[in-house]
Amino acid sequence: MPIKTLLITPPFTQLNTTYPASPYLKGFLKQHGYEVFQADLSIEVMNAIFSQNGFAALFEQFPANHVQLSQNSRHILSNAEYYLQSVDLVMNFLKHRDTTLATRICSDNFLPMASRFDQLPDLQWSFGSVGVYDRARFLATLYIEDIGDLIKDGITPYFGFSRYAEKLGISAHSFAPINEALQQPSNIIETWMLELLKKHIEEQRPDVVGLTIPFPGNLYAALKCGQFIRQNYPQIKVIAGGGYVNTELREFSEPAVFEYLDFITLDDGERPLLNILEFLEGKRDVKELTRTFITTGNDVRYVNSEKEGFVSQNEIGCPDYSDLALGNYISLIDLANPMHRLWNDGRWNKLTIAHGCYWHKCSFCDTSLEYINRFDSTAAGVLADRIEGVITQTGQTGFHFVDEAAPPAALKALALELLRRKISISWWANIRFENAFTENLSRLLAESGCIAVTGGLETAADRLLKLMNKGVTVGQAARVCRNFNRAGIMVHAYLMYGFPTQTAQETVDSLEIVRQLFDQELIQSAFWHRFTATIHSEVGQNPEKYKCRIIDPPKGRFAKNDLQHEDPTGCDHQAFTQGLNKAVYNFMHGIGTDYSVADWFAFKVPRVAVKNNHIKRAIK
Repeated sequence: MPIKTLLITPPFTQLNTTYPASPYLKGFLKQHGYEVFQADLSIEVMNAIFSQNGFAALFEQFPANHVQLSQNSRHILSNAEYYLQSVDLVMNFLKHRDTTLATRICSDNFLPMASRFDQLPDLQWSFGSVGVYDRARFLATLYIEDIGDLIKDGITPYFGFSRYAEKLGISAHSFAPINEALQQPSNIIETWMLELLKKHIEEQRPDVVGLTIPFPGNLYAALKCGQFIRQNYPQIKVIAGGGYVNTELREFSEPAVFEYLDFITLDDGERPLLNILEFLEGKRDVKELTRTFITTGNDVRYVNSEKEGFVSQNEIGCPDYSDLALGNYISLIDLANPMHRLWNDGRWNKLTIAHGCYWHKCSFCDTSLEYINRFDSTAAGVLADRIEGVITQTGQTGFHFVDEAAPPAALKALALELLRRKISISWWANIRFENAFTENLSRLLAESGCIAVTGGLETAADRLLKLMNKGVTVGQAARVCRNFNRAGIMVHAYLMYGFPTQTAQETVDSLEIVRQLFDQELIQSAFWHRFTATIHSEVGQNPEKYKCRIIDPPKGRFAKNDLQHEDPTGCDHQAFTQGLNKAVYNFMHGIGTDYSVADWFAFKVPRVAVKNNHIKRAIK
């Protein structure tokens, strides 16, 4: 009999939709005749917590006097009865099962309220007189976040709604702190996770368990699952891979990791996973594994047979969403912004148009890694087939294309194919602000169902964009945003500050550019990222070219990615963090675009050098 595989997404990822790794891999392995079951422990644990039984068990964890807890936590516990009465109703509402509850949630006497409700925006202004449903979801989101604060305060500081024990996974050069944490008794959250894992193992009786580790906030939970399997089901082989592994563990040599895992794979998981299953079936030798770490006693060995290459995008198959309880995901609204809400609102089906980035030249990006530099596009017909297949499986017509940068030509071909087949969907994707996105192409994309795009404007300063080899100018990006805007497509801009040599003047001017983009309604949302050098980027590998110095290069046998750097010719980047974030937060609420840039900072900043009509002139 073929090997049976159980694919697991460990806590925590998005609450509104499935992380795509397990559906992608299940669809691929089924093509090769394997029996595969998948489970999303992330949403399953969240549903265990946010239930009447879950709340009752949580509240029992706290001593009667609560003296060590914050005032906010004590307030929540004093209202435990109201939380127990309301939690199942709120969760059903957030799952779209009981929309009639919206009006009661919006009243002042239904939800128990703690500190998250202390600074409510003007709900009438944010949602209007008829936006009762969205207003209710916003309030229900605050209710959920209040309990999250209680868990962090009194159960475990590891808790987060899209991450768990993230600090243990970030820049973890040594495995020792993680290993030590894994030896501690399980808290109630971890106990629920392991009980759910046990249930799936007992029901499916797999030979192999595959764990995806996309982010630092999944590492600890994945290893906790591996530990449980090793202790209770030693006959099961455990495989791990995913985005965190691909970026952080390419050079790891710590054998202690294999106390929890049997195989660790790099880059796209299709070929390595298929080869491991064939190895376990006796169909191939260990030396024929692909991009896989194994242990040989006290040593770590990397095996990468060049016998077979990567599986092409046209051959990976249609994602398979079977087994997943799609009705258990919850839609949250943490910001009254129509673009920003897409990340947390709605159960988006995820697909990839093209693997990698067709540009792959930005010096801040991990361009030396396969997930960026190996470009492989999917044929429009194949992609449309997958879209139809996923709609049939899920009943959902919303799609998020999770490309590093979706190519304009591929998007055009897909749009034409969707229109030809009369496939009606809503979709959004990440793009580069290329001149190829003309007004005509933007209108075509909108006609095919495009509702939004996200793209990197980074420092919004032409000197720095040229230095980082972005291949985009501010004026070019503004014109592309105008084209999308005229087509009715929303735009989110990824912003960056702290790039080597960036001055205070450039930082202030970049905020002025962003202010003008919001003021002209060319972008609807944005987010500032602080620049970090990585060992896989051009900056990390050639810091002298960017007039910066790498200090304390990572030593250790586990994770290696982020680098500490000094920027002797740049400004004090950290000083600008609060002001930049505060400004964009207000811009996303439609507030403050008439303020002077200097108003957002608590210290004196250079006078803006950019003309106040710079963007308006650029888009004429």
